[in-house]
Amino acid sequence: MTFYDDIYPFYPLQRTSFIFSGALLTIILVFLVLLTSLLLILPGIRGKARYLWMVRIIISLYIGAVIVALNFTNDWAEGWTTTNATYKSFSNAVVDAEIGLHVGLYGINVTLRGNPVMQLNETIDYNEMFSWQDSLEEEYQEALERGLPNPILYIAEKFTLNSACGLIFQYRYSGRYASATLWTAFCCWLVANILLSMPVLLYAGYMMLATAAFIFFSMASFSTIMNLPKCAFSIGAGTFVTEYSHSFWLALATGVLCAVIGMAVVLFDCLIPEKMKQAFSIAVESEEEEDAYSETGYLNSVFLEEVPVSVITLANV
Repeated sequence: MTFYDDIYPFYPLQRTSFIFSGALLTIILVFLVLLTSLLLILPGIRGKARYLWMVRIIISLYIGAVIVALNFTNDWAEGWTTTNATYKSFSNAVVDAEIGLHVGLYGINVTLRGNPVMQLNETIDYNEMFSWQDSLEEEYQEALERGLPNPILYIAEKFTLNSACGLIFQYRYSGRYASATLWTAFCCWLVANILLSMPVLLYAGYMMLATAAFIFFSMASFSTIMNLPKCAFSIGAGTFVTEYSHSFWLALATGVLCAVIGMAVVLFDCLIPEKMKQAFSIAVESEEEEDAYSETGYLNSVFLEEVPVSVITLANV
């Protein structure tokens, strides 16, 4: 086997790791556009209510963006190791590389980065995505045909249907339930924002608590895989297992934030309802105005006078 332009003849050009996920970039841009549009309204709001509106908008959009983004992140759990491993099939070449596994709700990312990146006259920098929405078998077969490095194929094989570890069943079903509960949390977040603009702040607080509850349910669903016997990944002299990662802890922080906001809204609405309505720019009618509205009438004065006796007599006749 010979080299041609520093590339093995039977392998295509290596794919380097992505800078940023396209789905996450779209979500961030959408919420940034919403944030910019809503902030343009602030100059038209007078007094201290302007700053309260700004805080409300930023916190609310942050919660919504995180809930949606958590469905598409690939680091709910991860594990990595640095080791010497064989690089390609039918070759004794060994590379020193960092190998990582990143697990999301819809699939896994397997990374392989050389240390240094340039080894064997190649750029060793891979980031391969394997999705289990339908089946991971087809993507694994394509990886074999493309001739991906052995460490990537080894990890991907652990998630196939024929693997003794059964990781595909554990992560696929737990990811589905976690994603479903996150979308339910997003719906609760939408309803809570609608209710915050109405004189029913108590129910808005309840919906924020429901948002926090469904976020915690998603974490509990994903955590079920951690209670099962862990499958160790042994590559060369290195071994690793998956642990909770950034997205899991971000979900926890967002759920706690929603719970605190929901409890605060419920508590303050019970203790100081008038001030809460003023803080959320909801029209409040004073008791004097309510009494004036209830007492004011437009009855004809004729009906308030006594009816003459002669009229009653004629009516009886």
